[in-house]
Amino acid sequence: TGSEGVTWISWFCSLPGHDFFCEVQEEFIDDEFNLTGLRGLVPYYEEALATIMDLEIEEEPFSDQEAATIEAAAAMLYGMIHQRFILTRQGMRLMLQKYEHGQFGLCPRAYCVQSLMLPCSLVDVPRTDTVRLYCPSCQDLYNPPNVRHQRIDGAYFGTTFAHLFLMTFAGVLPPLRTLPGAYTPQIFGFRVNERSMAGQRMGWLRARVNGPSDAEQ
Repeated sequence: TGSEGVTWISWFCSLPGHDFFCEVQEEFIDDEFNLTGLRGLVPYYEEALATIMDLEIEEEPFSDQEAATIEAAAAMLYGMIHQRFILTRQGMRLMLQKYEHGQFGLCPRAYCVQSLMLPCSLVDVPRTDTVRLYCPSCQDLYNPPNVRHQRIDGAYFGTTFAHLFLMTFAGVLPPLRTLPGAYTPQIFGFRVNERSMAGQRMGWLRARVNGPSDAEQ
């Protein structure tokens, strides 16, 4: 739990590797509507919520194992609340500050010229996949280079945030000059045939699978 004088939320967001998270406002958590559907996802829901809000838990003393479970449940509950909060105007503005300071990292692709990235996920359900980083320049996903970030549940950011963020703050999109280019492999100055073993694979690697028949081909 947090240190005396520091809220649990501030403590949680200050942990190593938690710099992707913003501090959810307590007023948002106080509104039960914003927590709809989360009770069934998190064990020890009431205790976890009380932990997040720095409230005293009026129950029998918990064993060390139960206390650890409640702390883990609080982290999971906060993550799922965070997924919802960052879709609000206030949440997006907090994430915008992090984005503009490059806290989510830079795209490793050379043609993107160090475009700023955003946390994203392939899923909205917890304990399914880890967080990824989305580059608005090449519109691709990357694994975070920091091992601590690689352990963060992707559901805590969700599938919607990055794209709604870019629609909301269209002015932060990379300029056209940094939009996708394609490296052309050459041998002694001659372009390598795309069908060769060393040729460009970007086309078919990025091709969408439209159905089972496509996937089997």
